[in-house]
Amino acid sequence: YAIYHKHQNNTKDNQDEKYEKKTKGYVKASPAHSTLALVEQDSEDPWDLPELKDTGVPWSALDTKGKVLRVLVSVLKFIILLGLLYMFICSLDILSSAFQLVGGKRRAAGDIFQENSILSNPLAGLVIGVLVTLLVQSSSTSSSIVVSMVSSGILTVQVAVPIIMGTNIGTSVTNTLVAMTQAGDRSTFRRAFAGATVHDFFNWLSVLVLLPLEVASGYLYRVTKLIIESFQIESGEAPDLLNVITDVLTEAIIQLDESVIGGIASGDSDARNKSMIKIWCQTANETILQNVTVPGVENCTFPTLCWVVKNMSVMSNIKKCNHLFVNTNLPDLAVGLILLALSLLVLCSCLVCIVKLLNSMLKGQVASVIKKILNTDFPFPFGWVTGYIAIVVGAGMTFIVQSSSVFTSAITPLVGIGVISIERAYPLSLGSNIGTTTTAILAAMASPGDRLGNALQIALVHFLFNISGIILWYPIPFTRFPIRMAKSLGNITASYRWFAAVYIILCFFVLPLLVFSLSLAGWQVLVGVGVPLVVMLIVVVVINVLQKRKPGFLPAGLRSWDFLPLWAHSLDPWDKVVVAFTAKCCCCCKCCQGSNDDQGHEDQESVEQSTEMRKAAYDNPAMAVEKEVEDETKIELDIIKVAKL
Repeated sequence: YAIYHKHQNNTKDNQDEKYEKKTKGYVKASPAHSTLALVEQDSEDPWDLPELKDTGVPWSALDTKGKVLRVLVSVLKFIILLGLLYMFICSLDILSSAFQLVGGKRRAAGDIFQENSILSNPLAGLVIGVLVTLLVQSSSTSSSIVVSMVSSGILTVQVAVPIIMGTNIGTSVTNTLVAMTQAGDRSTFRRAFAGATVHDFFNWLSVLVLLPLEVASGYLYRVTKLIIESFQIESGEAPDLLNVITDVLTEAIIQLDESVIGGIASGDSDARNKSMIKIWCQTANETILQNVTVPGVENCTFPTLCWVVKNMSVMSNIKKCNHLFVNTNLPDLAVGLILLALSLLVLCSCLVCIVKLLNSMLKGQVASVIKKILNTDFPFPFGWVTGYIAIVVGAGMTFIVQSSSVFTSAITPLVGIGVISIERAYPLSLGSNIGTTTTAILAAMASPGDRLGNALQIALVHFLFNISGIILWYPIPFTRFPIRMAKSLGNITASYRWFAAVYIILCFFVLPLLVFSLSLAGWQVLVGVGVPLVVMLIVVVVINVLQKRKPGFLPAGLRSWDFLPLWAHSLDPWDKVVVAFTAKCCCCCKCCQGSNDDQGHEDQESVEQSTEMRKAAYDNPAMAVEKEVEDETKIELDIIKVAKL
């Protein structure tokens, strides 16, 4: 390595001067690194929307046949896109059913909700809401369980408030997983992951503020109770908009018995002995006269026979369901695992195809028009109205599809390819939070009259929680912390893409399970462990802010984190470990694929080539010097590769 630099010192300076003239606007590696690394300087903001250029033939240059063909292709792509969205929504519905079957009757969501001793702890209730929503992959399902248990008196409204907050957090993991499908391109992944996690940060920040406020003052409970008492609300029927279309396919694959699920949630012991797979779709109740054995001497016609004739209601089965698993003898767990694998396969395939199809459709003038409509603000002084219109649009679209996960998952690829900006995706996500609560409100209004008040109150708690979060984190531009936090995380994941998986595992699994475990140990353990961690986190955040904005306020030793080990304040050492691990795995795979015969053949060719080079170098001394420099260059490149690893 040193010999090579000594040999190149005389010619290096001249080459560097030439490269400086030719590579203006580029960054050149130090001569000490022995090679020139040309990296284009990125003077533009990475969050600026890219120009979506149309590489095809312009419309004006097409003849009549070409124009007709392009229109037909566009219509066909649009139909395929609608079909993929339909399959995506259906796969989410089947995924929810699969999780309920895999969870089993003894580990159903109702069992978790019935632990009143645990739910008396607000943090435990919050975590249970997150975990149950992750389990069933639907905030509508988990919130409907909460509403039914509140209306039946198993849970009080005060206990159910933290659970409703948790369902809001759990539903935001779906679009975060959708962003992972765009990890191939670094810039696209930066925008997509930030567009997905802006929803996460809004929910987490809202909980951090409103949960302590609710524990201290009962803000959500008191306001919603006042609303319920102030208005005379009559019961009605919940809308069934999107399910009318999707049930055609999903009910042909699997149907679950809602009465069994409701019985488990309500603590009915008989429901545990029944399968959650629905067998009979049409039944009838018949009233018959039946002899019933009763105690009491007055009912005895004989000394050993005491009975009375009563009208008994008997359910008779009329028609079986037509789904695939109606006649199967498999247990619920096996059916759930089969549906889980198939639904995940269809879900991931649809997501990848949707992203590819959107990339091919949103080009040229079409993309420019859509991007201009979605991201243009109203003229001054009404520019602030645009964001609120986006909130209304997000709420309306979510109300139509009856799922915030579907809507936010649909806009995540658009953010990734640069059609929607992060600043516009944020109010759309806030609107989706409101839209999903309106369905729960209308569903609660379908409750019986004597249970309507409590059911509607907990549904209004969900609505007021999201409205309060919007008031906290949107009207004033300075308070839109979720956007800045999402962009920071997007920059990190663009540089270290493996960190995206770490974020999902930590925020949605490790952290909730840790808090839940500490809650089971009691308040003393939770406070003793949680308070020092929270205080340390606050101190770290404050120091980071002062280091960037007011470093003079800090002691000299705290103006940077250099006094800590490198692994404690930088992801570079961890990145090297991950790269080395993945490289080792790839090398193992390649070694397994290679055969011994091919390796021996390559070694023989290498020996023959080396022998010929030595003969040529013996006849030509100049070539020998060039060969020596070439060998030293290879050694140097190997050293650089090892250093990078």
